[in-house]
Amino acid sequence: MRGHNLYVVEDAAQAHGALYKGRHAGNLGDIGCFSFYPGKNLGAYGDGGAAVTNDVALAERVLKLRDHGSVRKYFHELVGYNSRLDSLQAAVLNVKLPRLNAWNSLRRRHAQKYHEVLCGVPRVTFPPLDGEDYESVHHLFVIRVAKGERASLCQCLTAQQIGWGIHYPVPIHLAPAFAHLNCPRGSFPVAEKHADEVLSLPVIPELTSDQIMYVASAVQRFAEEASK
Repeated sequence: MRGHNLYVVEDAAQAHGALYKGRHAGNLGDIGCFSFYPGKNLGAYGDGGAAVTNDVALAERVLKLRDHGSVRKYFHELVGYNSRLDSLQAAVLNVKLPRLNAWNSLRRRHAQKYHEVLCGVPRVTFPPLDGEDYESVHHLFVIRVAKGERASLCQCLTAQQIGWGIHYPVPIHLAPAFAHLNCPRGSFPVAEKHADEVLSLPVIPELTSDQIMYVASAVQRFAEEASK
């Protein structure tokens, strides 16, 4: 990679605290990027983010880019951005950071409960739990159901006052911003299939085990009824 002057930018936006082979997310590439959007595992009061790296040159470049290409007021070495984290967001993150590991543990417990209830349930698939080499922090708990059944499941959950989400329903190649790539529907069938089937279930730390069981049982009943 160095021979081509390339760097690996690691997208760790939703992986605060996740591990791969004993290494934390954000430490696997040349530079790691985290999001502090309020809904993330470590979220600020508003928008925010951070880049982490052990490369001094990259760190210095990011410091310049975040502040209009400048490290000294009114002296601009690069064409940069206005991406400084404000003090309020930093204060909120400073309070939340010591609680991150405990919150992630609760998310893992919720994911384990979903697996216990939904494992083997027909017409519902979901990612595996932690493996020997990795430990997830379950920013989301995403299941997949058949395209024709997702809308019905959403209605079923809503009727039982259960929140749900459909994250990233439009594959990148079908977004208007990338129409110039000339990749019509059918160009990436796996991505398109998943976008039509994914559904996120509640997994925030504040939920109780009984609430997780309530959600999981609702999905289980729906799937079993749909398979008859």
